[in-house]
Amino acid sequence: MAPKSKVAKTSSASSPATAPFKAGFAVEVSSDDDGFRGSWFTGKIIRRLANDQLLIEYDNLMADESGKKRLREVLKLHQLRPVPPEETGREFKFGDEVDAYHNDGWWEGHVTEECGNGRFAVYFRVSREQIVFQKDELRLHREWFNENWVPPFEKQQQQQEPEKVLLTPNVKSAETVMPDMKSAQTVAPNVKPDEIVNEEERFRVGTPVEVSSDEEGFQGAWFSATVVQVIRKGKFLVEYESLLADDGSQLLREEVDSHHIRPHPPQTVVNGHFSLLEEVDAFHNDGWWVGMVSEVLDNSRYIVYFRSSSEELEFQHSQLRKHQDWIDGKWIMPSKVDKAEQSHDEPAEMVNNQENMLRRGSRARFTSQILKDFVRE
Repeated sequence: MAPKSKVAKTSSASSPATAPFKAGFAVEVSSDDDGFRGSWFTGKIIRRLANDQLLIEYDNLMADESGKKRLREVLKLHQLRPVPPEETGREFKFGDEVDAYHNDGWWEGHVTEECGNGRFAVYFRVSREQIVFQKDELRLHREWFNENWVPPFEKQQQQQEPEKVLLTPNVKSAETVMPDMKSAQTVAPNVKPDEIVNEEERFRVGTPVEVSSDEEGFQGAWFSATVVQVIRKGKFLVEYESLLADDGSQLLREEVDSHHIRPHPPQTVVNGHFSLLEEVDAFHNDGWWVGMVSEVLDNSRYIVYFRSSSEELEFQHSQLRKHQDWIDGKWIMPSKVDKAEQSHDEPAEMVNNQENMLRRGSRARFTSQILKDFVRE
């Protein structure tokens, strides 16, 4: 893959530097290592070090195969967040963005099927796998953004002490937490035999497609291309529309597998504007990058937060589209959290007034205008 610029860094991104991360504080830890993106593991802070670094000890990851000593690591502040309050009585439905407890960590995905008896199929974007989970193995996905949970918890839950450590069986070594999706229970696509279309028929020569990459700094981005050759089953040669080869003399051609190619998503109708917290794709540096609307500005402009880089950028309405995922030959659009469940105490009229104020051009930050009304210390 030819070099492509990452999303530009801004100063308004989420900063945990002011969070009360002291010795003994229970945290969840993220990792940028291959195979671990999109996951969070519980641990506690042993002590703070210089240069915004902390020594943490994992709850369930062991330092060696003997399983007698917990793994310790030195991590940066941006890799940590508090343990979210436990949420009870949560009901899940198709399209919900969730965290699923798997291999001793919480992995980000979204519900693609309600299987009955309290079981749900969850699709993981990073591994492009689908696994069935029990209801008690799921939680609603939330981001720790400007020292608040997005979407916010109900007030009575937010007031609970968040320093609760999840108690789960220990594992033998750190290596065993690598996501072994193939050994997990997977769910077959819910497709009738006459609806099945193989990849070679779907992605014929000349088909316009979008291509993703697992390279560092490119997760969550899709680039337009055209299929120029079907090499073999599950392998295609594509030519990018905007990316150039290293010498800059011609368009880049690259061999990709079926896990990194999809059709162009269908156009979706946006009713006037995108909403706060809505998941979108933003066109930037010749590709579509998945993000979340963190502020609605005037003149059809938006601030979009990119989870993969913890950064924000401003976009025009025409540079955004609704986010969709290509799963089992179908386009799936994640559902949005109903505002009514974000707070049972705030009247709908007040919520609507807040959104209208932002759409009329208020420059007040997202967290100060929306989150502070739902989440109070």
